[in-house]
Amino acid sequence: MLPEDFYSSLVGSISCRNAQIRQLVTLLDPRFPDPSTIVIHGLHATGKSLILGAVLETLGKACAIVPSRECITTRHLLERAIAASKDTLSGHDHEHRLDLDRKYDGKCESISAFVVQLQLLLEGRGKFVLVFDGIDRQREALPTLLPAVARLGEIIRDLTVILVITAPQARSLQLAGVPHVHFPPYTRAESLSIVSSLPLPITNPPPKDDDSSTSSVVQHASSKTDAASAVGETDSWLWNSFCGAVWDSLGQAAARDLVSFRAVCCRLWKPFVRPVVDGDCGPREFSKLMVKNRALFQSDDPLKEPILSLQSATSTTFQPILAALPHFPRHTAHLLLAAYLASHTPPRTDTLLYSKSSQHATRRRRRQQQQQQRQKLPISNATTPSRRRKIPRHLLGPQAFPLERLFAIFHATSPSPPVAGGELMAQVATLAGLNLLLRASSAATVDESSGGGGGGKWKVGFGWDFVAPVARGVGFDLEVYLAE
Repeated sequence: MLPEDFYSSLVGSISCRNAQIRQLVTLLDPRFPDPSTIVIHGLHATGKSLILGAVLETLGKACAIVPSRECITTRHLLERAIAASKDTLSGHDHEHRLDLDRKYDGKCESISAFVVQLQLLLEGRGKFVLVFDGIDRQREALPTLLPAVARLGEIIRDLTVILVITAPQARSLQLAGVPHVHFPPYTRAESLSIVSSLPLPITNPPPKDDDSSTSSVVQHASSKTDAASAVGETDSWLWNSFCGAVWDSLGQAAARDLVSFRAVCCRLWKPFVRPVVDGDCGPREFSKLMVKNRALFQSDDPLKEPILSLQSATSTTFQPILAALPHFPRHTAHLLLAAYLASHTPPRTDTLLYSKSSQHATRRRRRQQQQQQRQKLPISNATTPSRRRKIPRHLLGPQAFPLERLFAIFHATSPSPPVAGGELMAQVATLAGLNLLLRASSAATVDESSGGGGGGKWKVGFGWDFVAPVARGVGFDLEVYLAE
């Protein structure tokens, strides 16, 4: 197939990105040498990853896509790139993959080791495309990572590196002559065309917001005729008019990306068509519907993400609410509790609160009994408040703590057998990747090369509302350890 045929097939399946598809097809034309590096940049939810994957699949390019935002350290990113390349070259054949693992161990402690591993892996295999999706959002990235990755195509033969980023910075690649493909935000006409291609019926409830991803919205934009015939011409007309009103009132200022715009439309659709379902208005009386539902378009409540679903909030049972609570393994839950205590208790009380000697245990038990008795006293018989009122510790902000104190509190409060230090460091790295543990200093690291114990100071990224269900789930009385 000629590039023009590739372009026609892609434009027929993906709408509103004709110029970007033509640029990518021209750059990756199999009849000409591929460029060593390509930069694709654009804001969130503009179809970068979707269209790039479709172009590579249509052209039949051997490629490996690495989601950089899911990697923590540079070594994690490089080793995952080697693993993804092995999967592509083996064709997901188990025996072939085992053979590649025996030949190449895949350990990449530095950029130089990664170049050697990738060069040996791709030797004599033809053209190959390596995609780093969201590499500008890489955690703990070295300052030399982006320029080094951009020059891989100059070092390794028949390799093309594609960098998918949000916004390119001046001289960040330290390389001249790199082709850039820009994905601008969707305009009003393009957003309405894509969202209107998936109309919702009036009688049935809208789908969940989680289903409104860029891939599902953009990829089905060409099936507008089938979707409209499925829900009816009247429903499709009302949905198109409703989407235009949502864009003019909320989407233009606050929900500019396609995913947010689709989510807001789905969230407002059911209350908007309730007068039609009740029989107060007809589906063609759009002006009357706008007057009845003008309060929906005057508030910013639809822009707020709900914590619990509507079924969980209105249900009389606690089962949906319990299912929505955070669930962690037992060791991880106790590590989170230890981190919360390290952030909300002063270090001078560690001996009193966490010591396992009989004297301190007796004090802690007596303090717990006094606290329980104080809670049972009526207001009239309560003791006179002190002159200096103290704020409860769980209402204050988190304080920084070193990892040594975290592990000490964990071993003192966890009833489970002791855990190896390497496993604890891996859990700390995972919690840091989930933003549950935040770095409070520039020296905070979980690198094993720094003596195995990490360094710097940390603090928790959650509050009492998050940790209280976790403590109840493992049967841990958290309030006993919170020093006033």
